[in-house]
Amino acid sequence: MLTLGLIINPFAGIGGAVGLKGSDGPLVVEEAFKRGAKQKAQERTRVALEPLLAVADQIRFLTCAGDMGEALLKDMGFTYQLVDFNPDYPSSSEDTQRVAQLLTEQQTDVLVFAGGDGTARDICHVVGDRLPVLGIPAGVKIHSGVFGITPRASGEVLLRLIEGQLVDIREAEVRDLDEEAFRQDQVRARQYGEMRVVQSGHFVQSVKQGGTESEELVLADIAAQVVRDMEDDVLYLIGSGKTTQCIMDELMLESTLLGVDAVLNQELLAQDLSEAEIWTLLQRHKECVAVVSIMGGQGHVFGRGNQQFSPRILRSLGKDNLRVISTKTKITGLNGRPLIIDSGDPALDKEWGGLLEVITGYDDSLVYPLA
Repeated sequence: MLTLGLIINPFAGIGGAVGLKGSDGPLVVEEAFKRGAKQKAQERTRVALEPLLAVADQIRFLTCAGDMGEALLKDMGFTYQLVDFNPDYPSSSEDTQRVAQLLTEQQTDVLVFAGGDGTARDICHVVGDRLPVLGIPAGVKIHSGVFGITPRASGEVLLRLIEGQLVDIREAEVRDLDEEAFRQDQVRARQYGEMRVVQSGHFVQSVKQGGTESEELVLADIAAQVVRDMEDDVLYLIGSGKTTQCIMDELMLESTLLGVDAVLNQELLAQDLSEAEIWTLLQRHKECVAVVSIMGGQGHVFGRGNQQFSPRILRSLGKDNLRVISTKTKITGLNGRPLIIDSGDPALDKEWGGLLEVITGYDDSLVYPLA
């Protein structure tokens, strides 16, 4: 019987949809709740664990009381045992580290955790390379290479492990951003260590690529293409990232590097929008287009750093009103892996799967699979 340790950061990702660009610390969590944020880590963990229900008699969980693991496992009907520790509310990074330490001291085969880079950093600090791990992506910042590409993918890796299929264990980087700098549109990432990660095929993501591409002419061509095609009285939601920033530069408008801006008739309408603010704009404007880029190295279109585009936002927009831009260098860097949508709604992700047109230059585009 396989023993899985489970740690859920119940507040992971809570700042994403409300534009806080992170969830680290009690003050950020408090502000997120004030802005109407909802906790999603439990449901994303549920999606990851659902494939394991078919082999529930072959596994047992070690976990923590309450929302850090027990509540979900009990609801799903899994067999579990609790470590001797009661976390605070709201739980803190110290609680995560304490539970990780207790799980490491017991006969845990794989430590599974739901969170973002901050959670991975906490676990790495305690676990290091002593125990195989696998992350369930539930945070705002997910740059580390220790996560499944989606919650469902994390579950598939664990299922293969339980069924006795070939599963690799490889070292992967744990990286994290400075959230305060992140909120000021400054990307400051550093490596905090490595952990041994269970992997299978393309189910586990690469480390997010950092830095700025030198293909300035390509980005200028992409921007010119998008701006040329902009229609009057259509609301354009410009997503985060250096690639999309080229569009705002072409329009000579101030931009939010790591947020979502709204443009109407080539004028700036609003900056750094939260999910709720985007929803309000969608109710006011009949026609709307979202322009987003691809996360280099990972291939995510939605679900990494742009949680403001929630499932209800995406359903309201419709796939036909999505414009994806990327350099061919980024596409080539995926080495044949598909683009990824990880919206938090598996049904929506499945509906949007298939071929996606990607703008790669002026009057230049290609089609690429979206999984």
